[in-house]
Amino acid sequence: MKTVLIGLLLATLATPVLASGSHEGGHGEMTVGEPGDKSKATQTVRVTMKETDDGKMIFTPNNFKVRKGQTIVFAVKNAGELDHEFVLDQEDKVMEHKAVMEKFPEMEHDDPNAIRLAPGKTGEIVWKFTNDGVFKIACLVPGHYDAGMHGDVTVAKK
Repeated sequence: MKTVLIGLLLATLATPVLASGSHEGGHGEMTVGEPGDKSKATQTVRVTMKETDDGKMIFTPNNFKVRKGQTIVFAVKNAGELDHEFVLDQEDKVMEHKAVMEKFPEMEHDDPNAIRLAPGKTGEIVWKFTNDGVFKIACLVPGHYDAGMHGDVTVAKK
C-alpha cells in the first residue's frame, strides 16, 4: 500500500513537469511564437469545435494561413456536447502532449497557447507568430485527435 501511495505521489508531482513539455524555456519563447497583445492583433479567426453525427471531431476551420510577426485572436467556441481543447504548438510537441494526456486525461493546463472549453463555452487565445513554418492545432482530450480534431497553421515569411 505504501508503494502505491508513493507511486501516486510521484505521478502527481511529475504531471506538471510533463504538462509543461510544450515549453522551450518559458511561455514567451516557444517555436510557434508567443502570447500576443490583443491591442496589436491584425485579425480575428473564429474557430468552432464540435462532434459530427458520424463520430468525427472537428475544428471549423481547421487550416489557417498567417504571416510571420502577425498577432491573431483565435476566438474559440465549443459548439459540441463534450469538452474540447484548442492547443497550438509544433507537431512534435503536440504529439508529446497527446501521449501525456492519454495517461492523465484530467490534467489541467495553464498555458497561453491552449484553452479547454466545456460545451457551449467560448474563449480566446491571442498569439503572435514569431517564426515561419507549419504548426499544429489539436484537441488533446483522449480520442479527439484520432477522431480528426486537428489542423495546420501555416506561417509565411513577411
